[in-house]
Amino acid sequence: MFRALRTASLGMSAQQMSVDNIANNLSNVNTTGFKRSSIAFQDLFYQTLASSRSGSAVNNTSNDGPELQVGHGSRPVSSIRNFMQGPLSETGSSLDLAINGTGFFQVEKPDGSIGYTRDGNFSLNSMGLMVNSSGLPLADFIEIPPDAVAVQISQDGIVMAQLQGEPNPVDLGQIELAKFVNPSGLRAIGDNLFDETASSGQPFFGVPGMDGFGTIQQGYLEQSNVDIVNEMVNLIVAQRAYETNSKMVQTAEEMMAMTNAIKR
Repeated sequence: MFRALRTASLGMSAQQMSVDNIANNLSNVNTTGFKRSSIAFQDLFYQTLASSRSGSAVNNTSNDGPELQVGHGSRPVSSIRNFMQGPLSETGSSLDLAINGTGFFQVEKPDGSIGYTRDGNFSLNSMGLMVNSSGLPLADFIEIPPDAVAVQISQDGIVMAQLQGEPNPVDLGQIELAKFVNPSGLRAIGDNLFDETASSGQPFFGVPGMDGFGTIQQGYLEQSNVDIVNEMVNLIVAQRAYETNSKMVQTAEEMMAMTNAIKR
């Protein structure tokens, strides 16, 4: 009976973690470039009670016949991030960029390391550098002159500026993208940024539109890939599973009370 209590409590804890994850997905439904995540679960170790053929005692490991095994519940082991392309929304801003396909923008963090993001909501800082919404500059260090009257960014990442009084546009540099063998292994660190890990592998760098990299769409932003309907269905499933596990705790408690009452 105590095994049922422990197993059900672990089930409740696992479903609570699932609800927490769904809540985070739903809260970021309007976050630019957000990628939804899901929780991966594993069943816990099994206790072998007996072999049906030999009738042996607890923890029998004989292969004489099928064994009687009882599990000890489940636990959350990892979060899996889905990097499926989100819909592109037109903004009309020349510094809003979206990656149509595979790849990440690279921004330089305050400690000098590189963060990776799908959020292309860029603007200019006081020095004319292209920065994200947190003020972190593009690692390509694209600087827009103060006398620029228009900025054009091609699908292959070439940044051109039309300067006041100049007949021809000026080449300001190249935006380079990064990609990973296993993007699901990236670590989310907040502010729409990811860090590389041993699981993600080292980044590969390339020009947009070449070697499997996506193209850059100027004047667009990639929206969150959270599907509200799917998340609501998952929420109902997690809620019902939590409710069932709590009912199991109540049932185990009632059975223990009935067993104690036999002695009276």
